[in-house]
Amino acid sequence: MMRRDVFNAIADPTRRDILMSLTSKKQNVTALANQFDMTRQAVSLHLKYLQECGVISIEKEGRERYCHLEADQLTAVADWLEPFKILWEKRLNKLDELLIKLKKEENE
Repeated sequence: MMRRDVFNAIADPTRRDILMSLTSKKQNVTALANQFDMTRQAVSLHLKYLQECGVISIEKEGRERYCHLEADQLTAVADWLEPFKILWEKRLNKLDELLIKLKKEENE
């Protein structure tokens, strides 16, 4: 079996939506499945994949299985994106400076 990581987890739009859905609270599998236009079995496969990637945990509580976001595992994505964030901040700062300059020239 191929080793799965956080980047595999976020590669699919449905899995990204599941992760977003878990940011506010833990949810049971049925509640998650009801949010998507696919079978519960298809959602369960996505959940299994996310669990294998380490970005969610699934715990049994009574008869229900609850999914929890393991947000710490997503730091690898944030770390990878940091250089791009810095790049975009520089570009936006340059744009901001240009707009200020144009506004000053317009008011002169």
